[in-house]
Amino acid sequence: MQICGRQFAPSEIDWIRSQIESRPELKRAELSRLFCRYAQWRKPDGGLKEMSCRIALLRMEASGHIRLPAPTTNRVTVDRIKHTPRGNPQPDLFFKAGETNVVFEPVVRKTSSLWNELIDRYHYLGYCRTGGAQMRFFVRAGGKLVALLGFSGAAWRVAPRDDFIGWSESQRKENLHLVVDNSRFLVLPWVHSKNLASRILSWAARNLPDY
Repeated sequence: MQICGRQFAPSEIDWIRSQIESRPELKRAELSRLFCRYAQWRKPDGGLKEMSCRIALLRMEASGHIRLPAPTTNRVTVDRIKHTPRGNPQPDLFFKAGETNVVFEPVVRKTSSLWNELIDRYHYLGYCRTGGAQMRFFVRAGGKLVALLGFSGAAWRVAPRDDFIGWSESQRKENLHLVVDNSRFLVLPWVHSKNLASRILSWAARNLPDY
């Protein structure tokens, strides 16, 4: 059976069943990691394809091929983002994008909550947790925070994208890891700067492959 772009052999499904049956204490996350190591299912950077594997395991269970251990938490969780004073609206900010130093700052653990809060408060889609690989950035101009960017792994199939690229099924499978989704892009609502968005996206197109 083929799931998440990978063909699972009957012997691999038997291996998964044997792990579940012989190790009743096994958690779902641990099972996905075990299988990725067993089958050498890895991302281009060498990391385990855990999220894809978890999706595959759920689909195997839904189709009756395996019976997973009971989940330790609810499958559907709601991310509650705390709103704090640091995310409050700021005074209007006007500047010329072409005449101001624009700096891109990767989000790290200690700044992650601020990125989440600002996206939740001011992006029309709000915040939601993104599975798999992701990259997030703050954008500052003249030392002030003006925009936020978020990128995630590409969707397996998107008809308009695939038609535009014009690749075959085999080419898509081979090269999809080179494509990313721009899952969030927010210029903060109090920022007024002509061509700022275009300048930010131009930077991303040039520099994202280096991250």
